[in-house]
Amino acid sequence: MSEVRQVMLDTETTGLEWRQGDRVIEIGCVELLNRKLTGKRFHRYLNPERPIAAGAQAVHGLTDEFLADKPKFAEIAEELLEFVAGAEVIIHNAPFDTGFLDYELGLIDRGPFKSACDAITDTLKMARDLRPGKKNSLDALCSEFGVDNSGRQLHGALLDAELLAEVYLAMTRGQESLVMDLDSGAAAIAFIKGEHPPIRVVAAAAEELAEHERVLAEIDKESKGKTLWRALAPSV
Repeated sequence: MSEVRQVMLDTETTGLEWRQGDRVIEIGCVELLNRKLTGKRFHRYLNPERPIAAGAQAVHGLTDEFLADKPKFAEIAEELLEFVAGAEVIIHNAPFDTGFLDYELGLIDRGPFKSACDAITDTLKMARDLRPGKKNSLDALCSEFGVDNSGRQLHGALLDAELLAEVYLAMTRGQESLVMDLDSGAAAIAFIKGEHPPIRVVAAAAEELAEHERVLAEIDKESKGKTLWRALAPSV
């Protein structure tokens, strides 16, 4: 089976609008190979050559003084492009980050960011399709999928990329196709012929059954004994 390489990416910026000259001040990436974190990362703080807006600083906590001696984007651009080369890059609210990255690349006469990677996937769009009408910020998705984000007091590109990796894996769990799981020809043919692996049946524990009955009893009490499952339950 061919390896699937994905890179989770996040940025922090001096403000919200690259069209008004705002710049990237932090880039964080983590690598997944076949849906497993490899430990390989790309993380850089950058000197934006312009002041950070007060509102942006309140979000990420980065200061002009801290970034003064950091490299400029042009100095790390090649490293970044090499890190994402050939990978599916996954970003939460991708148009925001790619807009800034395209602007930075344009300043050094390089092509758009998407030309460096295999594909770009927007997890915000995925979440909106999966959870229409609900809040789909990274914090909201961490809460929804049980991802511990207690260390996220401020936004940070590397931390947010790591959280996004966990959220993405939770959001897409179970969506791998049988073709991917049975990528060897012999296994695929066997499956088509009906040679399926045995189905594992996990019985509920006694305490789980007791809790289930307790909840049903509460619902039954609230409905004054009119629940359908009680009416249809076989007499003992």
